[in-house]
Amino acid sequence: MEDIFILVLYVLAMVALLWLYFVVPWNMAKNRNRNPWIWVGISIVGSPLLAILLLYALGDAPNTV
Repeated sequence: MEDIFILVLYVLAMVALLWLYFVVPWNMAKNRNRNPWIWVGISIVGSPLLAILLLYALGDAPNTV
């Protein structure tokens, strides 16, 4: 029974990490008219916190015609 509990905790931790590394930077970049692939890459190479803070600080991308 204890093994199942540990397995469930492990799976929940992996889902939380995947959400933090991929989903949050992707959605933030998309909402700010920035390239989501680049920001997910920054999240993987650097850290998700770095990507999130940079996206927050940079704000929306300027509109280009």
